[in-house]
Amino acid sequence: IGRDRELKKALEAFWKGELDEAGLRAVGRDLRATHWQLQKDAGIELLPVGDFAWYDQVLTHSLTFGVVPERFRPHSGKPGLDTLFAMARGVSGGCCGGAHAQEMTKWFDTNYHYLVPEFTADQQFQLSWEQLFEEVDEAHALGHPVKPVLIGPLTYLWLGKAKG
Repeated sequence: IGRDRELKKALEAFWKGELDEAGLRAVGRDLRATHWQLQKDAGIELLPVGDFAWYDQVLTHSLTFGVVPERFRPHSGKPGLDTLFAMARGVSGGCCGGAHAQEMTKWFDTNYHYLVPEFTADQQFQLSWEQLFEEVDEAHALGHPVKPVLIGPLTYLWLGKAKG
């Protein structure tokens, strides 16, 4: 989130309408570049990519693999940041016509929380959010060798709940 909680401050400004999406994305890029450089300077040879999240890593994973509950599915096709934040915070209109946020629960035995993936009986998985690939390209453009960080498929399924 940044040394001085820059991501938290940027998210709050974005949600208040004081920062546009381009500005929010710029904060994310700056933080990732700073953190990759700190890791490189510390002697880490393969830098992790995929550990950055706008809200939480499980939610990012859900969007990556198309696990977007029907009430949040955008009419335009692929989800955007508005979809991600609607899933996290709920909406009272706008893109999804009003929908409650996804359930939040503790990450194992910690005080950290994640948004519980909602699976359906006929769940289909498909690539729908390309943040991981964009971050790989960002890191490579900065000259960093990287390794992807993903939640394992069994862990991800175990963290979710079947709906309906």
